[in-house]
Amino acid sequence: MRGIVLPEREERSFWIDGDRLRTEPVPGAELVVDGGWLLPGLVDVHTHPGTESREGPFSEQLLRRHLTDHRDAGVLLVRTPGTASRIPDWVDQDPELPRVRSAGRWLATPGRFFPGFGRDVTEADLVQAAVEEVKASSGWCKVIGDWKHDQPALPLETLTAVVQAVHAIGGRVAAHCQTSEGSRNAVLAGVDSLEHGMHLDPELIDRMAAQGTAFVPTLSVLGAGADRRRASAPGPGRDWWLAGWEGMLPNVRAAHEAGVTVLAGTDSLPCGTVGSEVDWLVRAGLSAEAALGAASWSARSWLGLPGLVDGGLADLVAYDTDPTLDAAALGHPSRIILRGRVVA
Repeated sequence: MRGIVLPEREERSFWIDGDRLRTEPVPGAELVVDGGWLLPGLVDVHTHPGTESREGPFSEQLLRRHLTDHRDAGVLLVRTPGTASRIPDWVDQDPELPRVRSAGRWLATPGRFFPGFGRDVTEADLVQAAVEEVKASSGWCKVIGDWKHDQPALPLETLTAVVQAVHAIGGRVAAHCQTSEGSRNAVLAGVDSLEHGMHLDPELIDRMAAQGTAFVPTLSVLGAGADRRRASAPGPGRDWWLAGWEGMLPNVRAAHEAGVTVLAGTDSLPCGTVGSEVDWLVRAGLSAEAALGAASWSARSWLGLPGLVDGGLADLVAYDTDPTLDAAALGHPSRIILRGRVVA
């Protein structure tokens, strides 16, 4: 393969040796990409494959289809921050599917999630449950930090205890938050990623940057619901939601400018639409390159994977035109290579 590598914007050549990239020639290699733009495989850091409704059960058939949809769009790594069932072992063993970093089942305390959709636990049992999900997943757990606007968030001391216990075993904590109290508690507790972050107090952004709390705003799914909310009947819930949405884009821009790691996650169906989140991040004020990085090299680095380097994973996407200049290019990769194999 040869082309211009992003984000370095340098022309390079790579050879594939098994599932690894090499910068030295491999005997008998066949040229599969000649020119264009090369990116580390795209990443969706907030997606829930395997279910399509709260009424339908987790389905391994759906899981395979959703992951295939991601792959066909060039999304070669996903993080699943909460699912209705733990991701089965066969997913990581299937060379046709994206790499998955899972957080086990959603962890929900009474009144803070759809009943029975995740793992329902008491506040007293939450710390132990979080440790169990971390050990049974890819080193992550997902805690529902708040729920409805007129209900209290998970107490700060409880969430802090979760973070301390999970960090003690080398794990990481993602927190669903959409109220001011919930977002505040998540930041003060030191979670590793703030999911959604509606009503986030801008005064907390510098603390997020200092302690390394990433921001996954899921703008595409929230933005898609904004018009529906505006058209709904007036009331406290509607007003609260719209007020939170109005602050999202300014907070994303401020977070990025403060040095917070802002990442692209869709939280929506169909799978394979992370390009829409990149578009929203640009609308929020990120440069086209930073927004693309949030769905590629920056996200991979945050999840502990290298970019396009010697010895790195042979997971990459090629485009005929520069995707930082041509917004439509993300939807039309010219070549997709996963685990060293050409899949499209």
